Order: sequence, then structure tokens, then C-alpha cells
Amino acid sequence: MRIVLITQNEVFYLPKALAYCLDHFPNHSKVVAAVVLDASPFGKRHTFPQQLINTFKIFGASFFLHYSLRYVCAKLTGHDVLRVLKEWAIPVIQLDKPINSPDSLDKIREHSPDLLISIAGNQIFKRDLIHLPRKGTLNLHTALLPKYRGLMPTFWVLKNEDKITGVSVFFVDEGIDSGPIIVQKPVDIGDMTQEQLIIATKKIGMDAIIEAVDLIESGNYKLMENTDAQKTYHSFPTRDDVKEFLRKGRRFY
Repeated sequence: MRIVLITQNEVFYLPKALAYCLDHFPNHSKVVAAVVLDASPFGKRHTFPQQLINTFKIFGASFFLHYSLRYVCAKLTGHDVLRVLKEWAIPVIQLDKPINSPDSLDKIREHSPDLLISIAGNQIFKRDLIHLPRKGTLNLHTALLPKYRGLMPTFWVLKNEDKITGVSVFFVDEGIDSGPIIVQKPVDIGDMTQEQLIIATKKIGMDAIIEAVDLIESGNYKLMENTDAQKTYHSFPTRDDVKEFLRKGRRFY
């Protein structure tokens, strides 16, 4: 199968996870191109300085300094998703307009994808994009759907003192994390920090993507329901959420 990735140029956890995925990718399929969106945890409405201010206000000085230093080091050393794609000779599709625009769809369509795979894609996918590849569009979500739809599931499962979380690979539909699930894997949380949990779920998530690609190629799979009746949904945490997270003894790193 011909696969186009949709991801973002995050520097903290995605580069290593993506390199692992590409190194273990099934021989019957090939990543022929990638769309790399700007990393924007607070959305496109916020400028980079506004994102820095929001991070400081919500997560506090220690968190801000820790990740600011890591961000600067990553930028200085070129440790990002774009470098991983370059090392694997995967061309980047340059989009001048939003991903759902006709111009962007045409650029993706030029690569004749059988499957789109979103790994930390941070734009809402609309119908024409979802149905562009003949075998559908997959997304990785680091929670056991239908629980914890939405943003930052690793934060919320720790704040809520869950014992088990997991990863879900599902076919994208026009809802939010609501499509049918093709692969789901549990993860024991134990005493992990959020950083450790992100790393663990990213690694297991890559294994789940590889398994999903194998299943789709074989055509022998059974989808799991992702029902609205059992869903929970979380958005970006507030400062009060972070204070409660810390009061419960949870750690970011």
C-alpha cells in the first residue's frame, strides 16, 4: 500500500517514535510522502509568543523552563520530525493552505495514497480528505476510546488516577475521535510520570499502527465499536486542573 502520513513538527517525543515506526514498517507498504503541520498545542488562533505565555500561566515556571530548554536544544540540533523524514528520504508535501482546501487535497492526491495515517495531526479532517484514499484514513489516539476523546489524554488519566490507559488506532470519521477502532492496546500506568506515559504510549501506538497496516493489507480484520454512549471528552487543562494534578502527587517529568 501507498501511505501518506499527516503529522506535526513536534520536537519532544514524535521524532524517536516516528523513527521507530518507519524502521519496523511492513515490507508490503511504503510511506510515499508526509504532510507536516506546525506544532500548535493551543491552536492556530494563538501566535507563538501567546503559546509561550499560555504554557507559563497554565503549567507553571518549572514546566515552562524544562520544556523551553528542551525545545531550544532540539532546535539547535535539528532534532525534529522533518529530520527523521529526511533520513528516510520521505518527501514532505508543502501545503500553502489549510489541509482540507481543494489545493491541499490535490497535492496529497498526486501521491496516490491507499491510506492516510494521522500521527498527532492537529487539524480537523473533513469528508473529502477522509475519503481521499481508497482504504480510508487512520488516526492514533493515546487512550482507550471511547474514553478520553479530545486533548492530552495522558494528562487526564493521571489526574483522574486511572490504573490503566492505552492506545487506539481508528478509522477517522467526521466526528472527534469517534470512528471505528481497528487496533486497541492497554497500558498499565503504575507510577509513571506524564513524560514516561507519553513515551510508553507513543511506542505502543507505533506498534498498533504497524499492526493496523498489516490488518488492512490482509483485509482480515474486525472493527470495534467506538460508541458515543460510553464516551468521555476532555479539552485543554486549566491552571486549576494542573494544581489538582500536582496535589495528587502526579508529576510531569
